[in-house]
Amino acid sequence: MNEFSMKLNNLLIDTYDVLQQVEEWKVKKNTHLNLTISELHLLEVIGKYGDEGASISDIANDLSFTLPTITVAINKLVKKGYVTKRKSEEDKRMVYVTLTKMGKKVDNVHRYIHLKITREIAKDLEPDEQDALLRGLMKINSFFRQYLNN
Repeated sequence: MNEFSMKLNNLLIDTYDVLQQVEEWKVKKNTHLNLTISELHLLEVIGKYGDEGASISDIANDLSFTLPTITVAINKLVKKGYVTKRKSEEDKRMVYVTLTKMGKKVDNVHRYIHLKITREIAKDLEPDEQDALLRGLMKINSFFRQYLNN
């Protein structure tokens, strides 16, 4: 492995780890939420579907998890009061999940935290550095998406 590849590898691993630690720290700091990082990300996925709700299949596909895994996680979030489930009027086998008022509030705070972090990163970068960072991250993101699809 050449020097650039080694540095990139170490930086990607470190960045992923630190980002995960920041999120975990933020969640632990708000103990009243009684949520894990995984549950917070699950709320984020459900939230993107709005008031129409997401089917269990939609959520499973978005997160690349099995239906039973998502069902168990959703049931926990129902008990905690963050989501509600409703059966489809057309097909009673279909279950749609939506955020409760409390779930929406938590999701909005989570999104705000991400936005605040990105603003903090951007403020120390010159416009050309911002452009270069975006181009590089888009290429990295594209690489990983193609990697998953193969």
